[in-house]
Amino acid sequence: MATLREIKRRIEAVKSTKQITKAMKMVAASKLRKAQSRMLEMRPYADKMKSVLDSLSAGAGFESHPLLKPRARKTVDILIMTSDRGLCGAFNSNIIKKANAFIKERKAEGLDVSLSLIGKKALDYYKRRDMNIRKSWTGLSGKVSFAGSQEIAQDVINSYLEENIDEVFLLYNKFMTVMTQEVTMSRLLPYASDAGTEESSEPSKVYLYEPSRKEVYNQLLPKNIEVQIFRAIIESSASEEAARMTTMENATQNADEMIGSLTLQYNKARQASITAELMDIVGGVEALNK
Repeated sequence: MATLREIKRRIEAVKSTKQITKAMKMVAASKLRKAQSRMLEMRPYADKMKSVLDSLSAGAGFESHPLLKPRARKTVDILIMTSDRGLCGAFNSNIIKKANAFIKERKAEGLDVSLSLIGKKALDYYKRRDMNIRKSWTGLSGKVSFAGSQEIAQDVINSYLEENIDEVFLLYNKFMTVMTQEVTMSRLLPYASDAGTEESSEPSKVYLYEPSRKEVYNQLLPKNIEVQIFRAIIESSASEEAARMTTMENATQNADEMIGSLTLQYNKARQASITAELMDIVGGVEALNK
């Protein structure tokens, strides 16, 4: 049985851990408010950008732009977004689990799979495995910038245009609520319109392009890739802080329960110790009276 000193030491250790988890929860909550605000501002712009492109490309031929033209698939690239730090529950493991399932499916089709990794957790995981890591970016957690998204988008676009990769998918955690993040996968390249997937009573639209269709696509298609990657990074950042806040809150509650259990154990051990001392005193008195 643990001694009183050992139990007291464990209580102090758990109290120290509780202070850390409580502080981390407060920091995550503060970061979440900022990330959530940026995310809510970005969503309408990203959705409208995609909506405009869907409308423009719905009636366009594949020959209108190289980023629209599908080709025979040999190499598929998946852009995986994780965090740089841990202590955020199943945030990273859910992404990696989905990525591994995707990789297994594509390899079963006889395709080569390359990985573009955002976040130290994904990089550390796949470095220890026999995987083709095409490119990696770290240090973006908490430092979200559009310039970083442009760099990633340009690298992906160049690799696609040079035919090093034939298809690009984006995998990230989409922020739903503070308690819920949804693992989301979408195809970045070749760009495919969602327009026309549902029946619509609206008449088809005819667009006049100025200065030319090619020039419009040259501007809008790369910009859309940048915007969608930036939106995914912001969503992932908000999801990370929400997951970390929830995890630290649960850890703080667990610490409270452990402190209560250890305190009860300490009081029982102390009571038993006092009872034993009293029995010794009573036994000594009886021995003297004989």
